Amino acid sequence: MARVVVARTVTLVSRSPWGRRPLVMASPVLLSPPGFVDREFHAAALRWRLNGAAPGSISPVRGFVASLRQSRKSRRSRPGGRKQAALREKELELVVNVCIEEELPDDPEVLSIAEMLRLNVAMAMKVAFGLLDSDYKTRDTSIDDLGRFEKIEASVLLCNDDFIQKLNKEWRDEDKATDVLSMSQHIPELDLPILMLGDLVISVETAARQAEERGHTLLDEIRILVVHGLLHLLGFDHEISDEAEKEMEKEEELILKNLGWRGKGLIKSASDGLTDEFPKVESPNDVLVENMKKNGSLRPSKPKFRYIFCDMDGTLLNSKSQISSSNVEALKEASSRGVNIIIATGKTRPAVINVLKKVNLAGNNGISSESTPGIFLQGLLIYGRQGREISRRNLDDNVCREAFLYSLERKIPLVAFSQDRCFTPFNDPLVDSLHSVYHEPRAEVVTSIDHLLSIAEIQKLLFFDTPEGISNILRPHWSEATRGRAGVVQAQEDMLEIVPPQTSKGTGVKMLLDHLNINAEEIMAIGDGENDVEMLQLASFSVALENGSEKAKSVANVIGSSNDKDGVAQAIYKYVF
Repeated sequence: MARVVVARTVTLVSRSPWGRRPLVMASPVLLSPPGFVDREFHAAALRWRLNGAAPGSISPVRGFVASLRQSRKSRRSRPGGRKQAALREKELELVVNVCIEEELPDDPEVLSIAEMLRLNVAMAMKVAFGLLDSDYKTRDTSIDDLGRFEKIEASVLLCNDDFIQKLNKEWRDEDKATDVLSMSQHIPELDLPILMLGDLVISVETAARQAEERGHTLLDEIRILVVHGLLHLLGFDHEISDEAEKEMEKEEELILKNLGWRGKGLIKSASDGLTDEFPKVESPNDVLVENMKKNGSLRPSKPKFRYIFCDMDGTLLNSKSQISSSNVEALKEASSRGVNIIIATGKTRPAVINVLKKVNLAGNNGISSESTPGIFLQGLLIYGRQGREISRRNLDDNVCREAFLYSLERKIPLVAFSQDRCFTPFNDPLVDSLHSVYHEPRAEVVTSIDHLLSIAEIQKLLFFDTPEGISNILRPHWSEATRGRAGVVQAQEDMLEIVPPQTSKGTGVKMLLDHLNINAEEIMAIGDGENDVEMLQLASFSVALENGSEKAKSVANVIGSSNDKDGVAQAIYKYVF
């Protein structure tokens, strides 16, 4: 289990005479955005190999990071933390790249961890950077004044034992697998605006064995290895002396505590030979260090908002109607720190619960259940304390009749929403997609509108059509036909909703705030559609996602990343903590 910094203050290639085998990459492609990492994308992930090359046959590159930079098609960045006064005056961009070696088996757990690491590594970097102010006797201070950099780059490569064993043999002359290798790319003599922090190579196979031995998850173990490796890149080295080991061990524990991550540091775990279970850290609030309470910190002592009102489709859900693991983690982190998450959506309550149940966010310990507050069906159904209904608005019966006849005559798919049920005049693939894709209750076919109105109250109607059909035909027609009796609203470009007049999520949010005695100054709202506009305007701070409508973006305080790029997670980490 040897762990050392490889080429701490020189480039990786400069440590490799051309007679040896330099590390190069083939067919580089960035890891796909959160929510899209699956077997198909895994097959296209970064492919690394050890290549026997003759002198001059390849161009020298600066390790993983430089190779990645040469072929990068997109990059992931997050605002940085603090080192000295200069950092308080400007934003420090962190660029974190997470890659998967091609020989690693397609494992959904590993893909999910890779997604999480893209945020986790940035979080760990923020905490670790705060340590540079402290006085350590054994730390190499080549990396000291972060204030002179505009950007910091780092990469993580997840691989198997064979790959890391070859690398360990090549650079350390130790022919065995290890858990993590840290490869610094920083050259102090070069006055660059970018700090190329370096590369972390982690063997998932070794990490899995250690996780089992120490009684925690694979994600827990990989996080521990990330912290260990980052400290090496920042100049800590536990192998040079007993004092150095104690200093690095202390900082490992401190970072893990501050992040609320499970497990003890790698040095402590190795020395103790731990096999017992690790207690879960419920909240990092009581273990924060003073350095992380400054401007731009990821984890201040108290969240800025007590409540987050969040839309579902196009916001929390990506374009595949799924919640990315990064968004899941951010919501759990916010909830664990006392922030109340309230869903405000056009969906039914059963649909929301079904989606959240898949990622363990539903039920008593989740963010939504049948006993929690929420705003559903565009604010037409509002549930308050203990999940009890406090407001319901129904659509005019005559509007419902006209819409059903219009649908039947023109064969345009239509769905009627009645609390926890859906009805349709005829089956259609688009209607089926409301259940299979959007998780709504399966629509029941009812050919007689009079029969439907005798058994159910209708809160809203939803037409399906092409975006052109919606904008050119359906919306103009129904805006005029229902004038004074109903309103029309769009959450998706291929759907048109007919709702009671003066319906908005904003009205629903206001009603729920009054019911719960919440001040609007305590809430942040996140949305994307025109149906979110009033909610965004009501909140003291609002985020419209990049993929959102122009109306939503025009009223929001800031525009966040898209729903396919963890927009909700980034908003939470950037503006709540």
